[in-house]
Amino acid sequence: MSPTSTLTLIAQSTTMCELLEQVDTAALTDSSVLLIGETGVGKELFAEYIHKKSNRDELPFVKVGLASLPAELLESELFGHEKGAYTGAAGEKKGLFELAEQGSIFLDDIDDFPLHLQSKLLRVLESRELMRVGGTVPIPVNVRVICASKIDLKELVDKNQFRSDLYYRINVVPIHIPPLRSRREDIPLLIRHFLQRFIADRTVEVTGEAMQLLQSYDWPGNIRELRNVVQRMAIFANGSITPKNLPSEIHSSSSLDSILKACNRCLVEEKMGFEEIVNCLEKNLVNQALLKSAGNKSQAAKLLDLSLSTFRDKLKKFGIEE
Repeated sequence: MSPTSTLTLIAQSTTMCELLEQVDTAALTDSSVLLIGETGVGKELFAEYIHKKSNRDELPFVKVGLASLPAELLESELFGHEKGAYTGAAGEKKGLFELAEQGSIFLDDIDDFPLHLQSKLLRVLESRELMRVGGTVPIPVNVRVICASKIDLKELVDKNQFRSDLYYRINVVPIHIPPLRSRREDIPLLIRHFLQRFIADRTVEVTGEAMQLLQSYDWPGNIRELRNVVQRMAIFANGSITPKNLPSEIHSSSSLDSILKACNRCLVEEKMGFEEIVNCLEKNLVNQALLKSAGNKSQAAKLLDLSLSTFRDKLKKFGIEE
């Protein structure tokens, strides 16, 4: 599948290209969207992408980090307040929902939204009107709501920590964004994108050995971590990025972990036969040995306790270029 790049969403893996097709379809509706994914996968970028692809793209896009707002100020920030509603409320104030009127509002970390305010949010979503703190007159609002959660909200619902009616109201279109380790094919494309972004004035290449290490790493911080690593490498790179330019945590990934990650499909795919699984594991052992020996075939053969001629046969068998 040819690479897809729209706004700041970059992908070439089948998984992500199919996901972007779903997102494009959902963006054209006014339905509430729930983005689910680990920290750093780019939920905010997806929310902005959905807004830009919608018919509200020329209207406000308000981003709200719910986890970063003090609990005692959250209600007033979201829904506004009237003059004298509480000590210090010297005048009326529009809330973020009103500021997003006709546009979209992105509620990040909805899993951290206080239980006692969830009924008020539900009312806004269902009745399309809100009541300011201290107010007596409902204010109509027309806002497209996009929420994001770093965990499965159904778990919180089952624990009575999140209202089930609110969950079903915001979960009209759920979008599960996969972690970077589940779409390793996108890593080279993302690295090139970030290199162009950080050092547009010069060309820096990533060697094959360095790229293999980067693709084998688990990226617990996902896209955010990758972006920061590429920025760091770009600062010190001199013409090319080699394994010595990579952070220590990328070097320290064990070979066994890398093999298991690379062979994730063959270890869980029920349709693969015994011989296919063995070939998959064997091929990855050969690749890991080459990686560890920086491409030195004699050294790689020794690591696997194979003769050089047998090792070369393995390279030929699996179509691995010498």
